[in-house]
Amino acid sequence: MSARRTIRTIPQERTPMPTQPASERARNFDEVALGYRYEDARREAERCILCPQKPCSGACPVGIDIPGFIARASEEDWRGAYDILSEATLLPSICGRVCPQETQCEAVCVVGDHLEPVAIGRLERFVGDMAIEKGWAPSVDVEPAGRRVAVVGAGPAGLACAADMARAGCDVTVFEALHRPGGVLSYGIPEFRLPREVVDAEFGRLQGLGVTVECNTLVGRLFSVDELRDEMGFDAVFVGTGAGFPAFMGIPGEALNDVLSANEFLTRRNLLRAGSAGADTPLRVGRRGVVIGAGNTAMDALRTAVRLGAEEVRCLYRRSRAECPARAEELVHAEEEGVIFSWLTSPVEILGDEQSNVRAVRCVRMDLGEPDASGRRRPVAVPESEHEIETDMVIFAIGTNANPILRQTSRLASNDRGYLVTDVDGRTSQAGVFAGGDIVTGAATVIQAMGAGRRAADAMKAYLGITGPEERDLSDPSRPRMFGIDERQRPFRRLRIA
Repeated sequence: MSARRTIRTIPQERTPMPTQPASERARNFDEVALGYRYEDARREAERCILCPQKPCSGACPVGIDIPGFIARASEEDWRGAYDILSEATLLPSICGRVCPQETQCEAVCVVGDHLEPVAIGRLERFVGDMAIEKGWAPSVDVEPAGRRVAVVGAGPAGLACAADMARAGCDVTVFEALHRPGGVLSYGIPEFRLPREVVDAEFGRLQGLGVTVECNTLVGRLFSVDELRDEMGFDAVFVGTGAGFPAFMGIPGEALNDVLSANEFLTRRNLLRAGSAGADTPLRVGRRGVVIGAGNTAMDALRTAVRLGAEEVRCLYRRSRAECPARAEELVHAEEEGVIFSWLTSPVEILGDEQSNVRAVRCVRMDLGEPDASGRRRPVAVPESEHEIETDMVIFAIGTNANPILRQTSRLASNDRGYLVTDVDGRTSQAGVFAGGDIVTGAATVIQAMGAGRRAADAMKAYLGITGPEERDLSDPSRPRMFGIDERQRPFRRLRIA
């Protein structure tokens, strides 16, 4: 390594990311952000001062050794950088693209106290893409543990849990309801943000660990969680089914034709290829489209509608731009692509024509009052401010709810909103059944779901009595113990009484 780096000696400017011009990308589904070139990645890696405190690693939900992988990148040891990344995640190319680094690892970057923070996500993506290009796979020495583990849901939480359990030597089977694995990575995120070939390549690494994936398998209908544990003989189960049940506002007109949830709209396009030549699934966008909401899913829906040929695409959000929950980069890209934003605007009714097709949205203007429970100022309707906005399609992107199928067919405890109840490590109300991700927390980020999957995997390994050098420290003397064994390592067994 060269001399110790300081704020004064590192490159002062954050290395920009090349992108497609807005006028071109609005007409295609090719990736918008083009990624770092070799010299870009090398320069940005030199901006990390490799501080020993590693606040960035502490802020990463999956615990990546960020200064460690960047130090290897600085030495142009790209394979070494990938090996460090793959200790915590098998999805660096995905995480580098879709994780909100600006509110996690980059938010606590020491360099960011004085300059723009190190572009950690862009470096992670560069290393992950190089690994795909060169065919690198994680270096794993697996010793069979003689345990069978079922994972319900092939989304980010399930994939992270499956990877850790496979590395621990378990025989892992993932059950996925849809015909393609990936969860929200496949059905929810458009290709212009996350190309399908990237998802396929990184998912292939999971299969390389020996994980079996059974698609078109809806747990809760074909068989239950209880049956996985009993008749089917799995020693432990992880539930990571996400929260894909759409939410609506309950305003008049929601049953009109061409009123959709963002989940349905994006799934039709991303997973079923609607809008492509020869696709079996129809998707009529019309001349004008309205999306209600301003989160990341709303940005995906807005930008997808632009690419499908809508002449005017408008976002309705009841707060101001300053409160917009979407990533700043996605908001800027949407603005560049011609999306119209009606801030401080809330719909109160969807209006239809004689054929029950959408023709307009009746809205009221809003003002911001005192902060609510979320800490944001509460939107308040402005009297006598009703107005109509003409539109052919309305898409709701105001959040999701827990799918009720699993809780209706299992004995797992859930809260009043239908989400599964777990402890901090993902243990549910049933011994041997763990859960994590959106089915526990409600809608969150990909990386938070992956972190939940990894925490549950740690607890699952302790439950199964699997230990190894990669395990987190279980020697805390303050933990409850039985016969000298930490309670998290007690090998519980279920008994059936005749």
